[in-house]
This record gives sequence, structure tokens and C-alpha cells, in this order.
Amino acid sequence: MPTTSEAEDLLDRLEQIYPEAKCALHYGSAWQLLVATILSAQCTDKRVNLVTQDLFRQLPTAEKMAAARQEDVEELIRSTGFYRNKAKHLIACAQVVQTKHAGKVPAQLTDLVALPGVGRKTANVVLGNIFGIPGMVVDTHVKRLSRRFGWTQQSDPVKIEQDLCLLLPPTRWTQCGHTLIEHGRACCKAPVPNCGHCQIQEFCPRVGVVRKD
Repeated sequence: MPTTSEAEDLLDRLEQIYPEAKCALHYGSAWQLLVATILSAQCTDKRVNLVTQDLFRQLPTAEKMAAARQEDVEELIRSTGFYRNKAKHLIACAQVVQTKHAGKVPAQLTDLVALPGVGRKTANVVLGNIFGIPGMVVDTHVKRLSRRFGWTQQSDPVKIEQDLCLLLPPTRWTQCGHTLIEHGRACCKAPVPNCGHCQIQEFCPRVGVVRKD
């Protein structure tokens, strides 16, 4: 396991390579980011952004979503996959936001993960990007890269999140997710990383090791 200083040095170098790294989902409010992140499960951000163009025109708020018919929401989000469950979760989530939170997305992790369809990854996306509250997002890219970097040996996302939060200071958590996701998409891909074109290969503890993780 590297030290915090070593991990921050590697992260600094990545942030220099990807200075514009940010949330790739399109949204105009906390509610819309919550919806987009729920839809992003097992779906690309690019596809979600195409779907939410029409979805947010028709159902832009929690109030509108809470009153929507299941079949109408299903039709709007069909191409994101698992659309029946996602539609069910979106409507139920909207109803809870309306009844328990006065129509506003809560700014506490415990309240967010209590919403239907919302896990820790989704909650941390909202906390970091909307409320400026440090959140360590662990998606498939962050999981893959943090293991390759030796920042964790865990495979469970919650345990990975715990390891990364212990390794890095809170001020780095939100941007760390954005940066690792960018590097994962651009270079450190699955199943095999493109080490030959990696700008940080000399600093990576996994350089030269091809792993299907």
C-alpha cells in the first residue's frame, strides 16, 4: 500500500494530464443529476445524456416525476437498460423527495442512500458535484484503477471507498473520482491497460503487469 504522499503525487500527475476532468453527465439541478446518475447504472454516460434530453423536457422536476405513470417513464428511458426497475426507482425516489424532503434533494449521505434506487456511488456523485461535500465515487473505472495502482486490494466498492478515503485527504475525494474515470476511459482500460501510451507509466506500481481486473 503506498503512502498518502505517494498516492497524491500520482494523482497530481494525472490531474495535470486531465485538468478538465469533471462529471460527464448533463444536468440542470440536483434532482436531474440524481436521476442521471441512477440511469447511468449499466449504461454509458453518453447514452444517458441522449435520453435525459427528452426526459428532462417532459419531467424536469421531482414533482413531475412523482406524478408520472410507470409506463411513460419506461418508454422515455428504455434505451438505458433495466428500464422497468429504473422507472420504478425514479418514481419512488421522486415521491420520497416530495413527501419527506419538501421536494429538495437532501444533502446528507444517510438521507440520500435511503432513497429508492440510490446507493453510495450515486449519493457521492450528488454530494460532491452539487453540494461541494467530499465524496469518493467508486464506479467500475475507479475500482479498476485503484486496484492497479495498489491503493486497495479490495473488490467490494464500499471497502474500496473506505480504503481510498483513508489514503487520500477529503479535499481530493471528489476530483479524484473524475480524474480516475477520465484516465480509465482514455488509457487504463479494461480488460488490459494501454501502458505503452500511458503518460504516468514510470510512476505506476503496476507498469508492465497485464492484469484482467
